[in-house]
Amino acid sequence: MPHATQHADVAAVVGAELESALRGGPFHVALRAAIAARGLPLQRVQHHLSRHGVKVGVTSLSYWQQGARRPQRPESLRAVRALEEILQLPEESLIRLLAETDERTGGERTAARSYRSLVAASDVLDRMLTELRLPPDGGLHTLGHHERVRIGPRRELSGRESQHIVRAHKDGIDRFVAVHHGDPGCAPERMRVHALENCRAGRVRAHHDTGVLVAELLFDTRLRAGDTFLFRYCVEDGTAGVCREYVRGFGPAGGQYALQVRFDERALPVRCHRFAQHSAAAPRGGRQELALSGHHHSVHLVEPRVRTGIVGIGWDWE
Repeated sequence: MPHATQHADVAAVVGAELESALRGGPFHVALRAAIAARGLPLQRVQHHLSRHGVKVGVTSLSYWQQGARRPQRPESLRAVRALEEILQLPEESLIRLLAETDERTGGERTAARSYRSLVAASDVLDRMLTELRLPPDGGLHTLGHHERVRIGPRRELSGRESQHIVRAHKDGIDRFVAVHHGDPGCAPERMRVHALENCRAGRVRAHHDTGVLVAELLFDTRLRAGDTFLFRYCVEDGTAGVCREYVRGFGPAGGQYALQVRFDERALPVRCHRFAQHSAAAPRGGRQELALSGHHHSVHLVEPRVRTGIVGIGWDWE
């Protein structure tokens, strides 16, 4: 009987530690407490992850719960979501702590969009694509993508223009799915999509809470596997407040990407910089100061071959 009481006392302490860690973090303490509460050795955790289709080494799991390393790559973030289920934790409890750790230690995480908002936008986008019966891939590989972003006189994201060069990797492709994620406070239902070259606008869907706009761009031809195609479109925004950065996320590695940000002459920033992230939950790196051009008031970056992750340009107003 005393043994049962002692066991109950230990379980209560472990449960209390887990509850406290999930509430206040940090991430590695909560992960360690969750694994201890379930009484699972790391080899079993790894086995459960593999059954979820996620491959993570025991060494990585050990580093994560020690705080020596943090999950950053897309596969690692998938593992964190799977761990929430395996360890019977509330949805997004570990993801939230991971994001909060970034905000405390990353220094340069965006004040405009938290990781949770990006996750929410991703979930909304998946639902919108499903409702429209559109595959996220679309049967196209991007060979080149050039974006021109305009910042207006109120320091707002006025709009952007995109030119894509794509190659079909299967027959019958006749459209592209354009996605625009406005700044906090935007009104995507008031945005406008204009087809500029070799395409026309199709169905458009907007989600107010996340600021996501999805638009079909219909080609004037059906592509066969191996065919290349060039098209251009723009999104008129101007519905949010002060904009401080523009980011672009990439899934699979692809072709060239160029981003140009042009500022209204009545609203010029004091400094601009380039940055990169392995994922939305990872700390930022690759910072490089960018000089504003004298006549056109613009800055740019070029990625000769994009890799999975995020690149962007940020700026300070004063």
